[in-house]
Amino acid sequence: MSTTHPQSTTADRRKVVAATIIGTTIEWYDFFIYAFAANLVFAPLFFSPAGEGVAMILSLLTIGLSFLFRPLGAFLAGHYGDRLGRRPMLVLTLLLMGGATTLVGVLPTYASAGLFAPIALILLRILQGISAGGEWGGAVLMSVEHAPLGKRGQFGMSPQLGVPIGMIVASGILALMRVIAPGDAFLEWGWRVPFLLSVVLIGVGYIVRRTVEESPVFQEIREHRDQQSAPIKQLFARHGKLVVLAALLFAGNNALGYMTTGGFIQGLASRPTDEGGYGFDPVGVQLAILLSAVVWLLSTMLGGWLSDKIGRKKTYFIGWALLLAAAIPLFELVKLGVGGIAVGASFMAVGLGLTYGPQAAWYAEMFPARIRYSGVSISYAIGAIIGGAFAASIAQALLQAFGTTWAIVPYLVLMVVIAAVATALLKDRRDIPLDIDFEKSGQWESWHRDQAPHEAGRKS
Repeated sequence: MSTTHPQSTTADRRKVVAATIIGTTIEWYDFFIYAFAANLVFAPLFFSPAGEGVAMILSLLTIGLSFLFRPLGAFLAGHYGDRLGRRPMLVLTLLLMGGATTLVGVLPTYASAGLFAPIALILLRILQGISAGGEWGGAVLMSVEHAPLGKRGQFGMSPQLGVPIGMIVASGILALMRVIAPGDAFLEWGWRVPFLLSVVLIGVGYIVRRTVEESPVFQEIREHRDQQSAPIKQLFARHGKLVVLAALLFAGNNALGYMTTGGFIQGLASRPTDEGGYGFDPVGVQLAILLSAVVWLLSTMLGGWLSDKIGRKKTYFIGWALLLAAAIPLFELVKLGVGGIAVGASFMAVGLGLTYGPQAAWYAEMFPARIRYSGVSISYAIGAIIGGAFAASIAQALLQAFGTTWAIVPYLVLMVVIAAVATALLKDRRDIPLDIDFEKSGQWESWHRDQAPHEAGRKS
């Protein structure tokens, strides 16, 4: 049985890989510069009347606030992505994210606009969350559903690369702006430049994504007129437990990842000591995080490739073991300075990549074709809330409550353990056929019920 559409040529696949990498890079660049700014400048600029400590927590909470609206983006994009197609949702979510990010760059501060400033910031952050909730599922399915059999991990890894690449770009630009606009200049105007640069990136991403062919699986669904009228209802009625386990699978990766992608370590390391930080050179801190993002990029590529060779589940377990080993000394290494940050964050990045590279392929293989967009998007969005939404805020609250970063470590360890349990309970369905005919034949349900070996997928 074919698992790719006859029109899914090598050229189509190359375009898809390029488009998903560029698109998700832009999405996550936008997301990361907000997280970094929330840790570095938003507290005094938008929440200063609340007092120093509370302002910092409020600023960090706006990072998590957007996660609460990711499910809305996932529901909307999932519903229309399963009915209208994957590609239209990709373009819309990209434009929404870029537009919201650009507007953050021109917002007035509390000093000049009063309450309007934090309210507008929060509203724009909500739009970012809606966009992020819908974007990932479409990018994943475009990659995995175009992939040849036996290489879904490698193709599905391409949108995952957008996260570390976006972090590399964001860290590099923030480091550059720290040099161009040091000290008060960064607080006054330097932080705005990375947000305004989204205008250029939107144009590039939009052009690239418009040239990509629709997913071959959705083409088959449309040709058979098999779109679900209520895909989300079907998803929870028949696959609710699977959604919960898939969400928990992502939560562990997200909680640890948001120590850097959420900007917590950068903020802690570079804030002055009289503001509760370590007072390290902010440029050096950003460059250390940039190095860890390069390691994350490489380990994500390794994770996708390895999952095609030894399976999704085995790759994840290796990653969880490495993350447990990295979480314990993480903050002790951060205290050592820029070099320690580079070592600690890079060590953690290896485990992050091995538990992120295979995610797209494993998620896509969990859900049948007609509700797949809804399934992967909603699972991802819920996992992001459980794991990453308030990871930075929780870490900051634990630090302030106990006065030591050791209080954060049990929280991170617990999240990894929960995700590892979910990994054990999920079935590895590497190479299961993804097409609509396989679903309609009734074999999808029996495959997921009967622990069939993945080699059957290669023969079908």
